[in-house]
Amino acid sequence: MSFNCGIVGLPNVGKSTLFNALTATAAAQAANFPFCTIEPNVGKVGVPDARLDKIAGIASSAKIIPAQLEFVDIAGLVKGASKGEGLGNQFLGNIRQTDAIIHVLRCFEDSDITHVDGSVDPIRDADTIETELLIADMESLDKQIENIARKAKGGDKEFKGQYDFMMKFKEILDDGRPARELAPENPDEERWFKQMGLLTSKPILYVCNVNEEEAADGNELTAKVAAMAAEKGARSVVICASIESEIAQLESDEEKSEFLETMGLEEAGLNKIIREGFDLLGLQNYFTAGPKEARSWVIRKEAKAPEAAGAIHTDFEKGFIKAEVISFDDYINSNGEQGAKEAGKMRQEGKDYVVADGDVILFRFNV
Repeated sequence: MSFNCGIVGLPNVGKSTLFNALTATAAAQAANFPFCTIEPNVGKVGVPDARLDKIAGIASSAKIIPAQLEFVDIAGLVKGASKGEGLGNQFLGNIRQTDAIIHVLRCFEDSDITHVDGSVDPIRDADTIETELLIADMESLDKQIENIARKAKGGDKEFKGQYDFMMKFKEILDDGRPARELAPENPDEERWFKQMGLLTSKPILYVCNVNEEEAADGNELTAKVAAMAAEKGARSVVICASIESEIAQLESDEEKSEFLETMGLEEAGLNKIIREGFDLLGLQNYFTAGPKEARSWVIRKEAKAPEAAGAIHTDFEKGFIKAEVISFDDYINSNGEQGAKEAGKMRQEGKDYVVADGDVILFRFNV
């Protein structure tokens, strides 16, 4: 399952600096002027997971392949984007393709870095983008409703149901509330929900970008953002993009650990973003392991065994027979697959098995 996050925010809040750090590349130019990012930069990063390293060590795997996350650095947005101001139309089109939004908010003062509104206020900045997304959704949904309404007049139950469903969202949007407040309740509504492509339906992780000395504990502005996120049912994390850039340049894990300790930090911001992002989208990992490679796979929580098999290849899902499953703890405590078999810790699971986070699985299938 792909995990695609659009990094958004007003110009000069640290989006491109964070993107460079996350992907450990210099693909996105970082500079002190609006619209430095025009075309969206896309980068993939391996998900750090200590469990995968332990599994690979026991299995004597020649390669370690972590799960991949995709980040998209999207052009900065300004007021009026929904009406085409700045790079608004392009911004809205790019964000529509993502699964979730990482909204970077400037929570630091620096007279050398300009702010498009002349002052630092993350709550105001968050409202600016949320308002533009709401306006864009209202206009998009009105057009969709007009189209479906014509079809519903013919008496087709499908279109009538879709029309009624859309009107629920229109009521929410017209009230100034994001579409994410209303969840689909059945497969038909799930399908209609996806077809609408509403920007405010996407889950949000607020990333508070602070100065180096505030990276460990945050500040008054990050506390305000945390409170705002809680009210909206969203999440927030505190990072320092410049620190993340320095970490990305270090080669060994030992160097990174020493640097983090020096800065008074327990972990890199990337880890926090990934962990919160996984929870945000309801994702989890399972593993496959052998002499050739140990690999981590991303699936949604509550996914059953055939769906998990499909993450490897669609043929695995179509021809699914059974899954041979070892929990992560049992795999480690039994010193691998053979030890788990001998200890009776390997289970044979069928199509209805709900995969648990950290399972080590061997799929049996027939194509």
